[in-house]
Amino acid sequence: MIASDKIEQLIDRFQYLEARMAEGAAGSEIAALGREYAELRPVVETVTAYKDLLAQIADAQAMLKDPEMRELAEAELPDLRARLEASEEQVQLALLPKDAADARPALIEIRPGTGGEEASLFAADLLRMYQRYAEKQGWKFEILEHSETELGGIKEVVARVAGDGVFARLKYESGVHRVQRVPETESGGRIHTSAATVAVLPEAEDVDVQINPNDLRIDTMRASGSGGQHVNTTDSAVRILHIPTGIIVVSAEKSQHRNREIAMQVLKTRLFDLERQRVDSARSADRKSQVGSGDRSERIRTYNFPQGRLTDHRINLTLYSLGQVMQGDLDEIIDALQAEAQATLLAEMGA
Repeated sequence: MIASDKIEQLIDRFQYLEARMAEGAAGSEIAALGREYAELRPVVETVTAYKDLLAQIADAQAMLKDPEMRELAEAELPDLRARLEASEEQVQLALLPKDAADARPALIEIRPGTGGEEASLFAADLLRMYQRYAEKQGWKFEILEHSETELGGIKEVVARVAGDGVFARLKYESGVHRVQRVPETESGGRIHTSAATVAVLPEAEDVDVQINPNDLRIDTMRASGSGGQHVNTTDSAVRILHIPTGIIVVSAEKSQHRNREIAMQVLKTRLFDLERQRVDSARSADRKSQVGSGDRSERIRTYNFPQGRLTDHRINLTLYSLGQVMQGDLDEIIDALQAEAQATLLAEMGA
């Protein structure tokens, strides 16, 4: 049974938000109220449907005492009780603690791991996979920083993804992605094992991170290109060192002003992520959740190309649809990871 006081508090808060927005709050406040209202609305709709079912069951049980209505009530009650069980499960999921960053845009950072040039090529494959997934979701995918090898692999890439529920879907991708295949650079047909690392960070807002200008060392330098028209002949690249943490961010687009914006945004996001990790570690010092732990040294997935097999090691999920996955069909994997994370939370709450 779900605690009725929690439900009533939720409905009261929703009604307060509705009334406050109708009164005409100030610009900055209305934006915050609107975000909270949008987040609460589907939860309240789920809760309201649950309460309606409880009322219908109570009415049907009262009808059992009426000889003329008893037969109708006995026919309705089994269906109502079955619907109540499903509705109660939906409410439990809706009431689970939400990650405040779930609705935010995300930065995806991809870097090659062990495996030399093959690891760089696999990193490029992962970038394309996420680009295609973003397209399928209707999200905006913007590459902020991109450095390639001579064979078209990736030395490092940072991309920004914006849209509905981006971080909620992509946060499970952080970790080590391992690939088993015959590299393009392999003439003997031998299968190699390589890896690339993926980090997915919720984008920081200005209110999240306050940076002391005295903590920064900002340098401009000449950007290196791939030759020909791509060579940047001006000192436009920006390098920012955050002295307290040692975090270094570089942006090398054509506009120095834009580079400074990009580098500062990436720096804020990394500092915000550091604080989130610190808080999460303190909160869960006595345990480590199997899914979404944020440990980027953890091997989370293996892509076996000869067998067309993908295995997610966190939930023991194996799919034989690697070709479709590399084309951006990630929903089945992400849905399974979300379901496992929800089940873990429910168990921890004693639901």
